[in-house]
Amino acid sequence: MALAAALVTVVLWASAFVGIRAAGEDLSPGALSLGRLAVGSAVLGAVVLARRERLPGRAEWPLIVVCGVLWFGLYNISLNEAERRVDAGTAAMLVNIGPILIAILAGFLLKEGFPRNVVIGCGVAFAGVVVIGVATSERGVAASWGAALCVAAAVLYAAGVVAQKPLLSRASALHVTWLACTVGLAVCLPFAPSLVGELGRADGSSIAWMVYLGVFPTAVGFVTWAYALSRTTAGRMGATTYLVPPLAILMGWALLGETPEALALAGGALCLGGVVFARR
Repeated sequence: MALAAALVTVVLWASAFVGIRAAGEDLSPGALSLGRLAVGSAVLGAVVLARRERLPGRAEWPLIVVCGVLWFGLYNISLNEAERRVDAGTAAMLVNIGPILIAILAGFLLKEGFPRNVVIGCGVAFAGVVVIGVATSERGVAASWGAALCVAAAVLYAAGVVAQKPLLSRASALHVTWLACTVGLAVCLPFAPSLVGELGRADGSSIAWMVYLGVFPTAVGFVTWAYALSRTTAGRMGATTYLVPPLAILMGWALLGETPEALALAGGALCLGGVVFARR
């Protein structure tokens, strides 16, 4: 069940990179984040009310807030802004340095261990990030800034996972995901005027993508992630996201007609190779 949940997460999160690119044609990064999280919070909230389970106690709230602010709030805004400058496949490859960062943080903060391979893997993955940066720089400063935003999103993602992991031994995956999603929603509330204005002008397909992002990659994908994470270590669970970049590239090619630069693909291969070596 844990493996099945992890695979569901991988497929849905890969599709999110494509959905963000598609919805971003009409919705600005902050507005898209707010709309996505509003849909996700509403769906998860309805399930929580139907199940009537006990909510996490006061002691769990600090980590819930950290996870919600970093991963659900700031991560989404950073990634949405990045994907206005780089294609879905490149964004997925850059964000997928997150598993290395998870392994490092989990080794120090969660006492999961700190293998020597992590150091070598970090070096290889960082080289891949540099290669992707060179590849995207050929398309101007905007693409390079997009690559930097993807790396920032990876850092926020890793920090959110490490904050989430201890919670799952004391609260359900559903509750942790719903509350963190709602915290992220609160972070994005300043973008409410933009969302209202842009929804009135947006194409129907962009709105449909926003709703899809809220229901599936957010509500479903984050719950299946939390369920699987509660049954393994943060470092090992992060390794399952190695499958996200190739899936995102295939989906971006099939649905958006996007193909990353050849040099960016080489950089992505270095990133993935470093991550795999780090968790070997």
